[in-house]
Amino acid sequence: MKFGVVVFPGSNCDHDCFYALKTACHQDVRFIWHKDHNLGDVDAVILPGGFSYGDYLRTGAVARFSPVMDAVVDFANHGGIVVGICNGFQILCETGLLPGALMRNKDLRFVCKFCHLRVENFDTVFSNQCLQGKVLNIPVAHAEGLYYATDDVLAELNKQNGVLFRYCDKDGTLSDDSNPNGSLQNIAGIMNREGNVMGMMPHPDRCFEKLLTSSDGVSIFNSMVQNGGIN
Repeated sequence: MKFGVVVFPGSNCDHDCFYALKTACHQDVRFIWHKDHNLGDVDAVILPGGFSYGDYLRTGAVARFSPVMDAVVDFANHGGIVVGICNGFQILCETGLLPGALMRNKDLRFVCKFCHLRVENFDTVFSNQCLQGKVLNIPVAHAEGLYYATDDVLAELNKQNGVLFRYCDKDGTLSDDSNPNGSLQNIAGIMNREGNVMGMMPHPDRCFEKLLTSSDGVSIFNSMVQNGGIN
């Protein structure tokens, strides 16, 4: 597959994503500058974590108007695979490619630690290589990670199996203590109705090999590779 990693002013996980895809997954990957008006020949686009445009106004609110985002939206609307990680998730919600919003953490503090994730749907472009029954160990690093949506949006997400990951205990049990930011229903990652756009707050790009404490993140990247870019 050919991956494109978008670089915004303030991105700080772009090289992490590039390295994970190139080294751990052995894929063709290149950077896409935020001022570019086209994505080129890619099968999937990654919006990485960081602090795009300094997180001024609201996280992801300025990046939503970057020239490249018109191309990303068009790519997604035509079935292209798009992944937003942390700040990238926030940007996808700002564009309307994903429903809901990311708000300040419940304790109003930046949280940076490993969290356990329960995979809720294994039959997707983004999770087909995750082992059923295994709880993922993936780090978070954010101040605005509380996923919020109206009751009808949450009901629709659950109905269509659009919730991919939930924060949980090490045994897979959902609890308030295992929720690092206060996200509604312990939601850590979602996808759109069509199944080609995914956003998650935890960082698979920071745990794709044992040297990084956990290699669980590679299963998410490998799911896209195994899928071959065909939704």
